[in-house]
This record gives sequence, structure tokens and C-alpha cells, in this order.
Amino acid sequence: MSKLVNMNLKLFLNELASSSPAPGGGSTAALAGALGAALSSMVCNLTIDKQGYEAVQHDIHEMRTQSEQLRKQLTELIDKDTEAFNEVMKALKMPKETDEQKEKRRTAMQTAFKHAADVPLTTARTCVQLMDIARVVAEKGNKNSISDAAVSALMAQAGVQAAILNVRINLGSIKDTTYTQHISTEIQTLLQTAMEKTSDILGIVEQSL
Repeated sequence: MSKLVNMNLKLFLNELASSSPAPGGGSTAALAGALGAALSSMVCNLTIDKQGYEAVQHDIHEMRTQSEQLRKQLTELIDKDTEAFNEVMKALKMPKETDEQKEKRRTAMQTAFKHAADVPLTTARTCVQLMDIARVVAEKGNKNSISDAAVSALMAQAGVQAAILNVRINLGSIKDTTYTQHISTEIQTLLQTAMEKTSDILGIVEQSL
């Protein structure tokens, strides 16, 4: 299969809707985040060199640079998530006739499940970072596009929540309790942080609508 990010929208949606389990929710989470980053960049571009926004040009230029960096990372995570899932499937199909084969398969599966959790965890972390950008954009960006800053935050929040679900479903297959406990604590913090940041941004936007 060609890279998901190189598909046109219609082909991507067809692939997503197909009976293949990947791409799935993890890739969709990364896409949601990438869409949110693109919207923050758009509001920045609609603010740069615009009359009445002279005082915020430095901040807006910086936000655009950061949002574009995150958009690139999240776009890459769309394919990375599907690749991680495929590694799990590959490990599951390993031979298990002998004790040695069983041990190799067990080790490969644990490695693959950890990677399949780490990728959406990165997506969630990145989406939370995006919210800080969306807040500045909502506060200082072109007021004619402030609703887009809100949508940026909402897409980032969706990315966080969706990614965390994909982390959690993989944690159930990981035997390393130290790892799972650490990640479980982090995702709870990420989820709470995302909810608080989204509420804050929507509050800023509501005052301007």
C-alpha cells in the first residue's frame, strides 16, 4: 500500500472505510491533529502583514513556524501509526511450533505492542503542544478567523482523545507493568491537560464572537 499521506482524500477515506483494520483510529487521530495544525497556520497567515496586527507580528510568525513543525510531525504519524499496527500483525503471524519460536514470537509481540502504544502517545503529546499554539492564535490572530482557531483546538483535542484510546488498547497486551503504569499515568495527565486547554481557548473565542 502506498503511503497514506500521498493519497488523495477520496482514496484515503476509502482505505479507512475498508475491511482492513489499518489505517484506523490512530492514523485518524494524527490526521485530526494535522488538520488542527494547518488551521492554526492558516490563521497566522491571515494575520501576517495585516493592518491592525503590527504589534503581534513577531509572536504570530513564531506560532506559524511552530504549527508548521507540528503539522509535519503529525502528518508523518499518520503513516507511522499504521506501520506500527502492521508490525503487531507481523509478530502475531510468526511461527510458534517450538519453544524457541514461541519465545521469539513473544518477544517480538511485546516489542511491537510497545511501539504501537508509543506512536499514538507521541500523537497525543504533539496535539497537546498544538493547543498552546492555538491559544496564542486565538488571542492574537486575525479576529475574522478566530472561529478557525477554535476549530484548531477542537481538532487537537479530538486527536488527543483518539490517540489515547489507541494507547490504552495496546497497553492491555503489554506485560511490562512498570511501563504500563507509567504510560497510564501520563495519558491521564495528557487528557486532563487537553480538556483544560480546550476550555480555555473556547472561552477566549466566545468572547470575540
